[in-house]
Amino acid sequence: MTTFRELGVRKDYIKGLNELGIKNPTQVQEEAIPYLLNNHSDFIGLAQTGTGKTAAYGLPVLHKIDASKKTIQALILSPTRELVQQIKKQLFKFTKYVDDRIFLEAVFGGEKIDRQIKNLKRTTHIIIATPGRLIDLVERGEVDLNNIETLILDEADEMLSMGFKEELNRILKYTSGGRKTWLFSATMPSEIRNIIKKYMSASAKQIEVNKNSLVNANIIHQFTETTIPEKLDVIVRFLEKRNSERGIVFTKTKAGAQKLAKELKSEGFSVEALEGDMQQKERDKVMRAFKNENVQVLISTDVAARGIDVKNLGFVVHHQLPEKLEYYTHRSGRTARAGKTGVSLVLSLNNERERVREIERQLQIRISEISI
Repeated sequence: MTTFRELGVRKDYIKGLNELGIKNPTQVQEEAIPYLLNNHSDFIGLAQTGTGKTAAYGLPVLHKIDASKKTIQALILSPTRELVQQIKKQLFKFTKYVDDRIFLEAVFGGEKIDRQIKNLKRTTHIIIATPGRLIDLVERGEVDLNNIETLILDEADEMLSMGFKEELNRILKYTSGGRKTWLFSATMPSEIRNIIKKYMSASAKQIEVNKNSLVNANIIHQFTETTIPEKLDVIVRFLEKRNSERGIVFTKTKAGAQKLAKELKSEGFSVEALEGDMQQKERDKVMRAFKNENVQVLISTDVAARGIDVKNLGFVVHHQLPEKLEYYTHRSGRTARAGKTGVSLVLSLNNERERVREIERQLQIRISEISI
C-alpha cells in the first residue's frame, strides 16, 4: 500500500488528510501526485468523478504556491457553483496544519459580483471559478491572470457540454504564456481533443484510471422493459423496495421532472425536482435537503444534475434513456462512490432494446434484464 508520504506529499498536509480520514491514496492520486509535484508540464487525467481527483491536483497545486507572493498563481475551473464551493472547501481543509497562509477565493454565478470583487481585493493565491463568472471579472479588470502558473480544468467534458466552449477558449488564450495546464475529464469527446491540441503541449503526460471500465465497476447495471403508462408503477415498486436508500431519477425534460415529482409525492414519497430553470436559491434549498437526507429521491434532468456530488447514493434510475452515451456515464457515476456498490436501472421501452445493447457494447458493461 503506497502512502501519501511516499508520493512526496509534505507532512503538514498529511496531518490534514489524516484528520479528514484520507489515509491511502486512490489510483488517480498515486499516478498524478508525484508527477505533478516534480514536473512543470502539461498533464491530462482521464478519471471519473468520485475517484479522488480534487486531492490529485489539489495537493500538488498547493505545494507549488509561493505564499510570500501576493499574486494569483493558480486557477481552477469547474462547471458548477456546487463543485467550485466543494473544491474550495476541500483545499482549505488540506491546509489546516500548513504554516504558510494560502488564500483561496471561489467565484461563481448566481451570487452578487460586487461581493466577489471585494473579496478578490485581498491577497488571493488560488481562484476556483466557473468559466462564465471568471470571464466577467477579467473583463471588468478585477482579475489579473498574467501570473498564473497552473491552470486546472476540472470536469472539462462537463464544462463543454454545459456550453462553456467559448469561455474556455478565451481563458486559455488570456492565460497563455508560461502557464501549465492540467486537464481532468471523465470522457474524451472531440472538443476536448481540440483543446488539448490547440492549447497544450504535444508531450503532455496522460494517465487513464481504470482504462477498461469507463463506468465504475461497483455499479450493478439493470434494465426492465416497460411501457410509458407503466413507468410510474415500476418506479413506485422499485422505491418501495429501497425505502431507506437515497437516489436520483433522471428524466429527459424539465416538464418530465416536475410531473414525476408531483406523481411520486402524491404516492407519499419524499422527493423533490431539480431542473435547469430553478432559481439558485431554490436549487440550493433542494440540494441542502437532499444532502441532509430530508429528501430521499431527487428527480433531475441531465443539465440540472451537473456538479451534484452526494455521498452514499444507492441507486440511479433512467426514466428515459439518455440521448448521449456520456450522459449514461455521468448519470450512473452518481452512485457507487468511494468503493460502495450501487444500482443503475434503465426503464426501457420495447423498441429501445437495441439502444441498451449499444450502451453495453460501447461502455463494455453488462446490463442485465430484471422484472420489478
